[in-house]
Amino acid sequence: MVETVARTSITDEAAAFRELYIKAYRWMVLARVLDEKFASLYRAGKMHGGVFLGKGQEALSVSIGISLQKSDIFAPLIRDSGGRLAFGEPVLDAVRTYLGSVLGPMRGRDGNVHRGRPREGLLPMISHLGAMIPVVNGTLIARRFKGIKDSVGATCIGEGATSTGAFHEALNQAAIEKLPLVLVVANNQYAYSTPSSRQFVCRSLVEKAAGYGVTGQAVEGTDLTECLQVVGAAVQRARTGGGPQLIVARLLRLCGHGEHDDAQYVDAKLKQSPLGRDCLTVAEEQLRQQGWAQATDLAAWRAAAVEQVEDTVAKVQREPAPDPYQETWHALQTSHLRELHDEL
Repeated sequence: MVETVARTSITDEAAAFRELYIKAYRWMVLARVLDEKFASLYRAGKMHGGVFLGKGQEALSVSIGISLQKSDIFAPLIRDSGGRLAFGEPVLDAVRTYLGSVLGPMRGRDGNVHRGRPREGLLPMISHLGAMIPVVNGTLIARRFKGIKDSVGATCIGEGATSTGAFHEALNQAAIEKLPLVLVVANNQYAYSTPSSRQFVCRSLVEKAAGYGVTGQAVEGTDLTECLQVVGAAVQRARTGGGPQLIVARLLRLCGHGEHDDAQYVDAKLKQSPLGRDCLTVAEEQLRQQGWAQATDLAAWRAAAVEQVEDTVAKVQREPAPDPYQETWHALQTSHLRELHDEL
C-alpha cells in the first residue's frame, strides 16, 4: 500500500510538472512572437523609442512569472516580456504601450517598457540599474505593516547592476529585514557592451549571496526544466520564511541591447558555446524527448501565438493616439487621470 501511494504521488508530480512545462513553453513562444513583431514594426518605422527584446532569456523570465501567485509582486526588467505574460499582463497592454495608444496603461506617454499594473502586483519598471530592488523591498515592508502574509516579491537585474549601490543597499536591507525577496540576476555576459570580466572577478555572482547572508543558487538560464525547478523552489523558500533568495542565471542574450544595437562586440566563441543555446530550441527538444509534444503541437501553439499577436496589433493600430491639444499632462495622482484610469 505504501509503495502504491508513493508511486501515485510520483506520477501525480510528474503529470503536474509536465503541465507546468507545457504552459511555460507556450508563454515563451508567445513572448518570442510578440518580440519578433515589435522588432518588425520598429524596423518598418512604425514604432518610436527603444525596443528591447528578451530573445534567449525567455526560459528564465517565464519561470519567474509562472512561479508567482496573483497576490505576489513582480518587478520585471527590460527583457522580461515572458515573465510579464506569465504573471498575467495582457498582450494588449504591451502592444498599446509600444504603439503609443491613448487607451494603454501609459496612455501614450511612454513608448516601451515602463508599463505596469501596480494594483495587481505588476510594478512599472524603473530603468536605472538595480532601482527596482528597493522598490520591491518597500512594497514588501508595506504589506508587512498591513499584516499581509505569504506575499513574495520578485525582481530581475542584469549582472552589471550587481556593481551598483542600489543592489548593495537593497540586498543588505532585504537580508536584515528577512524579506521574502527573490532577486534574479540574468548574467547574459554583457552589461550593454561591457563584458563580465570588467564587472566582477569572483568566479560566480552567486558567491555574493554569502556576503549578505542570503541563500544563493546558480541556474543554467537556457534550460527551462532547471529554471522552473530552481526559481520555483526559491519562491517557495521565500514564501515560507526562508528570507531573501539570490538566483544567478548563466545565459547569453541572442540579440543586441536594443534593436538599435547590432551587438558586434559579442564574442563569437560565446555564441558557439552552451551559453549561446536558444532556450526555446532547447525546450522544444526536451518536449519531443519526453514525448510531451509532437511537431504538430509545436506548430499549432506557435500559430495560435502569431494569431493572437497579429489580431492585437491590428486592433491597436486602429486606436487613437494622444491629442496634445486635449491632454492636460497631469500626474496620475490627480482626480482627472484617476477617474480616466478607472474608466479604462
